[in-house]
Amino acid sequence: MSNSEVTTRGVRVEVESRYSPEHSNPAEKQWFFLYTVTIGNRGERPVRLLQRHWVILDATGHVEEVRGPGVVGQQPLLRPGEQFEYTSGCPLRTPFGSMRGSYQMLTDQGELFDAEIAQFALSEPASVQ
Repeated sequence: MSNSEVTTRGVRVEVESRYSPEHSNPAEKQWFFLYTVTIGNRGERPVRLLQRHWVILDATGHVEEVRGPGVVGQQPLLRPGEQFEYTSGCPLRTPFGSMRGSYQMLTDQGELFDAEIAQFALSEPASVQ
């Protein structure tokens, strides 16, 4: 299990990742990882999550970038003190790698900014890194 946390302009992003053996098939070079993200608004103004951007790195150095609207089909509005949590998954062709990225946020005053997602590891427990 791996964790990361970072706060950007009052938006705190915490991630916890774990290996999912039930979704993996190492004999076919398929490893699957789940990650749970908690996004909290510690600022004084409401913010909405508009876009996500992930940078996924596997053990061979292969980089994949994923961009898209919202998270898990939603563009949550977070008022001060509120948080939003979701779980998603990431397949890899190697038993370990990492992810990092950002969420594009919109303030209630129409200002855009990127909330950082600090790098976290994806690692099958039996693998040696």
